[in-house]
Amino acid sequence: MKSNAGSFQVALGVGFVWFTSQFGGGFASGTQLYQYFINFGIWCLLTPAIAQVFQAFFQWYALRFAYENKTANYRDFCDLFYGRTHVVFSNLYEVVYLMLILLAPSIAFATGGSTLNELTGIPYLLCTVIVGIFIFAVALMNTDMIRKAATVVSYILIIGVLCVFLPNIIAQWGNIMDSIRQMSGGTLPVGSAESGGFGSALWNCLLYGAYHVASIGLYVQHAQKFESKKQCITSMVYGFIINTVVITLVAVGLLAVAMDPELPNYSVYTLLFAQRGIASAVLAPVVSLLIILGSVFSGVNMITGFVNRVVTGLEKNETQETSEKKRKPRTIVTALLCTLATFSIAQFGLLPLVRKGYSYLGFACIAVIVVPFLVRMALELTGKVKNKVR
Repeated sequence: MKSNAGSFQVALGVGFVWFTSQFGGGFASGTQLYQYFINFGIWCLLTPAIAQVFQAFFQWYALRFAYENKTANYRDFCDLFYGRTHVVFSNLYEVVYLMLILLAPSIAFATGGSTLNELTGIPYLLCTVIVGIFIFAVALMNTDMIRKAATVVSYILIIGVLCVFLPNIIAQWGNIMDSIRQMSGGTLPVGSAESGGFGSALWNCLLYGAYHVASIGLYVQHAQKFESKKQCITSMVYGFIINTVVITLVAVGLLAVAMDPELPNYSVYTLLFAQRGIASAVLAPVVSLLIILGSVFSGVNMITGFVNRVVTGLEKNETQETSEKKRKPRTIVTALLCTLATFSIAQFGLLPLVRKGYSYLGFACIAVIVVPFLVRMALELTGKVKNKVR
């Protein structure tokens, strides 16, 4: 049995995997938060936390099932979870996860590339190549190493966000309060074409949460490390606290530039926030590094989930000796192909990918994950199905 300290580290590590998955390109640049929260006015002070509750709930349910059934990859998870409908829904989830694999790392490439380009002046294409090399290198780590690395990177990101955003929120508090006053009166942020109504704000907040639950495919491999079912919910509680604090802090900070007429000229809004604040010569580069780091690990998390599914799938009918011999080259080839595919998509640019890609993914996730999960929960509560099927 693991010690309490070991169990805590595993649960916290999974919470940090959630954090580094969410703190990706669109989140770190501020474009995601602007589109799904700030665009809707005053409700942005509430809806980021609602989105985290939504994600935590569905991710906990998936982790619990994955833990009890010891599913090694998301295909095994889906085949068991969807039961008699797995022929349809397991394959649909493959499509959804493929969409996520192509989209999330692409945005990681685009964000890292855009940020590096604005920071150094190096051509965008070369910047995405540099980011891609880092993503590919880290994606070759095993699951334990990635979870531990995610923990370290999360500490760096959280400390970095606090160091950059807290002093700048204090320094730009007047602008933030002015934005809040204007939004309370019905004025929407620069560039917003939304109605500002609560219904619209809530729907988009749930859409944001829906496309993030597509990431259950990368969590199920980590559930194997849990020592008890309690750790499934504990990991999500840790993740909820971490994510809610950071996303709320970043959203409040972005209110400082929400009414800035220069905002449409930027693709990385958090960088504008740092440049408008105190010690910008130091903190703006720090924000850039945080964005790049968050982008890299978000891309890594998505790619490794797919790599794990492909490699373990190929090993199913092989002897242990054969699978161990072929595992490393298979991992390298699969990770390389994923990296090259998402690198190509990143050339479309950051804003088009965030504005269109995630919305389509959110609708797909509602149909393939959210609704079937809710149906299974209802059947479980009425005793018509049991969560553990093995």
